[in-house]
Amino acid sequence: MAGQPGFFDLSNRYEALSAAGDPLERLSGVVDFEVFRGPLIAALRRSVRGKGGRPPFDPVMMFKILVLQALYSFSDEATEFQIKDRLSFQRFLGLGLDGTVPDATTVWLFCERLVQAKAIDKLFARFDAALTDRGYLAMGGQIIDATVVPAPKQRNTEEEKAAIKDGRIPEAWKAK
Repeated sequence: MAGQPGFFDLSNRYEALSAAGDPLERLSGVVDFEVFRGPLIAALRRSVRGKGGRPPFDPVMMFKILVLQALYSFSDEATEFQIKDRLSFQRFLGLGLDGTVPDATTVWLFCERLVQAKAIDKLFARFDAALTDRGYLAMGGQIIDATVVPAPKQRNTEEEKAAIKDGRIPEAWKAK
């Protein structure tokens, strides 16, 4: 039947995403997002609440949403839409097709709480450090391709360093 999903359709789509080189899958393999749980919980300390209301979303998943926003330059509303729309985003966040996606206001409030706790800059600095430690560089700001790529480490020779300090172009560089 054409309209009815098959038992393995979702796993086949995940395999196709992986085969195409899903950058978010690679990012999940590079950064252990669980190291952010402790600092997130500390920054988001809540007062004791009475029973009732919906439990908060997982703070690590919410931080991953902020990472998506930073990589793809999404507004809160666009973030909500893209998470609902993109299978790769859902997989990155650990959401199934039936998972509840935080709305734009929830994303904004989460970010604001981190800003008020003066934790957002520290968290992203730690995220950037985790990437750098593994030899990667986050290239963000482009919806077309927010890819995590290996960053080559430049090694200048002593002669090149001396030439640079003297304001000269090293001989080996002139040909390039």
